[in-house]
Amino acid sequence: MISIPMARPIITEDEIRAVEEVLKSGMLAQGRVVEQFEEAFAEYIGARSAVSVCNGTIALCAALKSLGIKQGDEVITTPFTFIATANSILHQGARPLFADVDERTFNINPDDVLEKVTSRTKAILGVHLFGHPFDVQSIREICKDHNLHLIEDCAQAHGAKYSGKRVGCSGVGCFSFYPTKNMTTGEGGMITTSSDEIAEACRLLRNHGDSGKYFHTSLGFNYRMTNIQAAIGVEQLRKLDGFNEKRIKNAEYLNKHLMKAEGLITPYKDERVEHVYHQYVLKVEDDFPMSRDILMNRLQEKGVGCAIHYPLPIFKQPLYQQLGYDDAGCPVASELANKVLSLPVHPALTEDDLRYIVEVVGDMA
Repeated sequence: MISIPMARPIITEDEIRAVEEVLKSGMLAQGRVVEQFEEAFAEYIGARSAVSVCNGTIALCAALKSLGIKQGDEVITTPFTFIATANSILHQGARPLFADVDERTFNINPDDVLEKVTSRTKAILGVHLFGHPFDVQSIREICKDHNLHLIEDCAQAHGAKYSGKRVGCSGVGCFSFYPTKNMTTGEGGMITTSSDEIAEACRLLRNHGDSGKYFHTSLGFNYRMTNIQAAIGVEQLRKLDGFNEKRIKNAEYLNKHLMKAEGLITPYKDERVEHVYHQYVLKVEDDFPMSRDILMNRLQEKGVGCAIHYPLPIFKQPLYQQLGYDDAGCPVASELANKVLSLPVHPALTEDDLRYIVEVVGDMA
């Protein structure tokens, strides 16, 4: 039975050796290896500073808190993403306000963002979904015109570019290093910024407000990354461009062989961006021979991993229904949730894997 997983982290002897060196050193918690990872990551992104934390959700929470987002504030974000994006706003006591998404890129729609700005809006939190950057230029202009902060959720877009610049350097960038991401540290997160003030606020937040040995100047938490995680991150960062090149090549192969299938819409790519295909997401239209859910079940029966990212817009999640959210005026997000289907695109795929995926989908088209 063929089995092709949706995701597979690539861990080699380089990562194993780096972790072994940390274990032998006895310096396991946050230390010099974390600093090395932060310095390399900031340089790669093109930001002045990178501040590591324990996961991507905490990166979002720390970024929002460092910007002064608090109870009574509103933050505009997308409803079509993983729930952590919106939940990080709730954790500040603020209210997520959902703007609809573009039907081609699946990213937050600047026109609808503009409609949703109120006197209580303090920030826009955009997501570079599935590895395709959102319209950074338009969102930055809205932020400038309305004196708003810009936070970039880059959890699915390590190395992606918008107009030649890597995501995470236009606002306050937030990254996740969960095992399924374009690069991993097992768990872990990173905040990128060119503001010394925001960087320092995030450093204080992650380590109990400690500005010197046992000298605590503010209320903080334990959000630290370990040297063990950072050692993996240093090695993965060196390979990230190669991983992404393979993802792009795999996506191009799938595009070439699936784009002519009636009822299947392959991923769109804006000419201004470098898409790094964290996910390869099809739209299954009504004229496809079977429903999206039946297609998914049959692919899984044939050993092809697939998934729905995401089956519910965030405002339809039980938590948000309990908080009084309705359809939030986001019809495109609601429609996409019923049509999207993700196929494997990760760099561990072989040529045989790709041919098999295309063959199985083609047999059903």
